[in-house]
Amino acid sequence: MKRRLPRTVWVTEQTWVSVASALTFLGCVLALALVPSPYVVRGPGGTHDTLGLGDKGQPAVNVTGVPTYPTTGRLDLTTISTTRVDARVNLIQALLAHALPGRDTLDHAIAYPQNTTQEQTDQENAELMADSQIEAVVAALRAAGQPVTERPVVQRVVVGTSAQGQVRPGDLVVAVGEQPVRTPDDFAAATAEVASSDTVTFTVLRQRAQQTVQVTARAGTNPADRLGLQVGQGYEVAAEVSYAIPPAIGGPSAGLVFSLAIYDKITPGELVAGRHVAGTGTIDAAGRVGPIGGIDEKIAAAQSAGARVFLVPAPNCADLVGVRTSMRLVRVAELDQAVRALQDLDDDTKLESC
Repeated sequence: MKRRLPRTVWVTEQTWVSVASALTFLGCVLALALVPSPYVVRGPGGTHDTLGLGDKGQPAVNVTGVPTYPTTGRLDLTTISTTRVDARVNLIQALLAHALPGRDTLDHAIAYPQNTTQEQTDQENAELMADSQIEAVVAALRAAGQPVTERPVVQRVVVGTSAQGQVRPGDLVVAVGEQPVRTPDDFAAATAEVASSDTVTFTVLRQRAQQTVQVTARAGTNPADRLGLQVGQGYEVAAEVSYAIPPAIGGPSAGLVFSLAIYDKITPGELVAGRHVAGTGTIDAAGRVGPIGGIDEKIAAAQSAGARVFLVPAPNCADLVGVRTSMRLVRVAELDQAVRALQDLDDDTKLESC
């Protein structure tokens, strides 16, 4: 009687289960990699030395019109890297950003309001940057004891009105008729009684030269409509400050660092004095330092660049729970306090830390 050989089983039930599980897992991973998430990823950006050279080899912050003094060291503005409005962030990317230090995720609807385009975002950030640079100049000059005169500034001229061609954005208004003006409220009071067909004479400063222009009012519901002018708060100063900062950098959060760079250049002695300092924070014309977003990411960017000291806006100190860094985190609420902190860096008893 012949002996039967056992039948060979090439694939067991357990093998099929293992293969099916592996394929299911790979399918889930693929889905996570392909399915977009409703998040924006934010991480450390670059740093830029405001006491050094910027675009095309020009000084990052250049001051003329007032005496200036040599500076040494680095004073870095810090940036964050944020996914664009139209970028697709998958769930794996979002989970990694949420888990890794110095990175974060934001709800897309919070970061970018509905129907916002990348062009609109870039334009808004550019305008915020320009405003912060003006405020930084005024704050620094005031901190250094330099004269600053408030003037209404023309922000917008309505196309098709008499003002077009006569008045330009950036003009500083010295007087309306014979009435001197210093603030937008002064301007509003001086033009409150303007009626249709009235001709109003303005004395303006344009490129530091004073001149007289005339505007004939049109029909409108208020003086601003009738004159075709929108004004805001401006300033007359002796200093001229230019910035060679990459155009991709926007927003108001470099205001504090710009102010410190200007102050260091227009005051005797060295403020940074060869050290490597970084920081962030908005600034207003009165020197008040305001909070910013992405503080974790900016601290990570500064540490990667080798900074030893980081200036933190006072309101952001509460956001630093769990942040680990070898840098000294110095709390600042005003420009004067930031100046004193840099002067006192060698005396820990005089520094206020976060």
